[in-house]
Amino acid sequence: MNDLSLVLNAGSSSLKFAVYRLAAGARWEIAARGQIEGIGTAPRMTARDGSGGSMTTPPPGAAVRDAHSALEHVAQWLRASFAEAQILGVGHRVVHGGPRHAGPAIVSPQTLAELRELVPLAPLHQPYNLAAIEAVAQRLPEVRQVACFDTSFHRGWPPVAELVPLPPELRSQGVQRYGFHGLSYEYIASVLPRWAPAIAHGRVIVAHLGSGASLCALRGGRSIDNTFGFTALDGLCMGTRPGAIDPGVILYLFQQLKMSPQDVESVLYKQSGLRGISGISNDMRDLLQSHEPSARLAVDYFVYRAAKEIGALAAVLGGIDALVFTAGIGENSPEIRRRICEASAWLGLHLDEQANLRNAPRISGATSPASVWTIPTNEELMIARHTARLLGLGEVGA
Repeated sequence: MNDLSLVLNAGSSSLKFAVYRLAAGARWEIAARGQIEGIGTAPRMTARDGSGGSMTTPPPGAAVRDAHSALEHVAQWLRASFAEAQILGVGHRVVHGGPRHAGPAIVSPQTLAELRELVPLAPLHQPYNLAAIEAVAQRLPEVRQVACFDTSFHRGWPPVAELVPLPPELRSQGVQRYGFHGLSYEYIASVLPRWAPAIAHGRVIVAHLGSGASLCALRGGRSIDNTFGFTALDGLCMGTRPGAIDPGVILYLFQQLKMSPQDVESVLYKQSGLRGISGISNDMRDLLQSHEPSARLAVDYFVYRAAKEIGALAAVLGGIDALVFTAGIGENSPEIRRRICEASAWLGLHLDEQANLRNAPRISGATSPASVWTIPTNEELMIARHTARLLGLGEVGA
C-alpha cells in the first residue's frame, strides 16, 4: 500500500497541491504537484510527477465552483493516480496564525475556532485556507491535519519591529505587526547555505514578488522585519492590494465618501494595486506588454515602492550583503529585477545583464559589492516538512 502525505494551498480561485510518497529510509519524496486554477469561472487543472513530467488530469468542468468541489476533484484524481494509497497526513498553508501560533499546529476544533477569528485580518486567504481544512475533515476525519502559518517565521522580531504605535488597551487585543509570506522566506533561508554559502548567514533582503508581494530582512537566516504588518495590505504595491497607504485615506473613504466597511474592504483587497493604477490588469506580464500610459505608471510605481522599501530594510540591517528575488515576478521577470536593482544601485547592487536575462541563480557581476540572486521558492516543501515533523512521519527530501 502506498503511504502518502498531501499538501494543500487553497485560495479564492485556485487550489495548489503536492503529493509526497513514503520511500525507503522513512523519507518522503515528491510524487506529484499541481493546481486547479479558475475555480468558479473557467477551472483548469494541471499536474506534474516527481520528475517534472506532465500527468494526465481530468477536466474540472463547471462543477468545480468552490474549495470543496475543487478538493473533491483532486481527491478523485488521487484515487485514480495512486491506487490503494493511504493518506497519513495533510498539511495546509494558513495565512494568519495570530498571536497564539508561533509555529505549525495540529488542527483541532479549538485551533479552527481561533483561526476563524482571524478571517477579518486576511479575507483574501484565510476563509479558503480553513475551507480546505474543513473539507478534508469531512471526507477523511481519521487523517490528522497540520496548519502551517505564514506568520510563524516572523515571530521573535525585536519589540520595536512588532509594535503598532497605538494605546496599550488596543495593542493588548492582538494589534501588532506579524509579517507574512513566512513559508516562502523560511524556505529561502533554508536553502541559502547551499545556493550561496558566502551570504547565507549575513544581511540578506528577500523579495517575494508576485500577485502578493513583500520583502523580508534576514540576519543570520532569521527574519528581523517584513514589509507586511498587521495584515497583508501593508508594504509593497501588489496585484490588487495598495500596500502602504496613509490611514487618513481610509478615514476619508468612510467619513467623506460615506463608503461602507464592505465597500472599503473590496477597494483595498480587490480593486487597488496594479489593477487600480492601470485600470487594465493585475498581472505584471500584461502590464509590461502594454503601451498604455496607465500600465507604465503601474509598473513604475511597483518598482518605486520596491526600491523604497529595500532602502528601508537596508537601514534596519545596517547595510546588505545580498538581495534575493523569488516568487512569480521575482523568478521570471528580468525587466523588473533590472529596474529594481538599478534603482537600488547605491546599495552596491550591480547586475550581470546576460545572467539576469537567463534567470541564472546569481545575476550580479563578480565585482558587485552586494550579490543578487534568483532562487525559486517552494512553500509546499516547507509545509510538507513541518507536517512530517509534527506528525512524526519521518523526513522530507528536497
